Amino acid sequence: MQRMRWSFIVTAFLSLITLAGVAQAEDKWLYPYILASETEGNVNATAERAKAALKAAGFELVGSYSPYADTVVIAATNAALKAAAASTEFGGYGAVVRVAVTKVGGKTQVSFFNPDWMAEAYRMQADLSGVRQGLEKALGMQRAFGSEAPGWKANQLNNYHFMVFMPYFDDHNKLAEHDSYEAALRAVEMNLAAGKGNTAKVYRVDIPGKQQTVFGVAIGGAPAGDEHIMKIIDKAPVKQTAHLPYELLVSGGNVYALHAKFRIAVNFPDLDMGTFMHINDAPDAIEESLQQAAGGN
Repeated sequence: MQRMRWSFIVTAFLSLITLAGVAQAEDKWLYPYILASETEGNVNATAERAKAALKAAGFELVGSYSPYADTVVIAATNAALKAAAASTEFGGYGAVVRVAVTKVGGKTQVSFFNPDWMAEAYRMQADLSGVRQGLEKALGMQRAFGSEAPGWKANQLNNYHFMVFMPYFDDHNKLAEHDSYEAALRAVEMNLAAGKGNTAKVYRVDIPGKQQTVFGVAIGGAPAGDEHIMKIIDKAPVKQTAHLPYELLVSGGNVYALHAKFRIAVNFPDLDMGTFMHINDAPDAIEESLQQAAGGN
């Protein structure tokens, strides 16, 4: 009896610790981006240093591109990100972290999309704080940004949408259906190489243990293009360049993309309706471009 009582006390104590940890995670205020550093360095040279630092920290570089002048976006992944991506049905959207190098006036900003924010917004059911800490150790950490204080809580991001009748995470677009996973991959690779929909491939990451692959896709032109949209919405002094590029997700024989009204809004949570109306044509145009890349009709 005494042993059973002790076992009950230990179990209750451990449960309280677990609940406290969950409550602490839910109470944590999150921001979409981390400003790692500001220097006076050249954009390309700074990007190369960032790439070297990421590799030294154990990240795998999977692609990079310059969406417009004085910017470089670096895409990277690691084992923790791939494992997290594999653990949920559409976790592949979050298999890659995006690091941006942006020239603003006389300064060069190095920033990255916050993995903690991504894990919650993309419902990955994974703790990516270790990935964030790895990025901070490799690149630096000045401050979080991208939303007004005090930020957002995890449960708010799990159910994020811009406003009533706007899409949630799971309201993504099914862009194309193919006969098999292999056929879908061939179609996407071929269409991106051909520049269908004014698109270009930035990266490809295959999710381990699943028939799932995420592509990073650059989009050109107007009204869907990366440069066109960012000139309108990225107005703050510290730039949110790590919003780019968009994801295209192959899962089995199907090809999906997050709805642009969700994808843009969750990366720019302070976007006001007036600014959103200035890119009113962009979500449908983005879907059309990605649909052509996906091989949809």
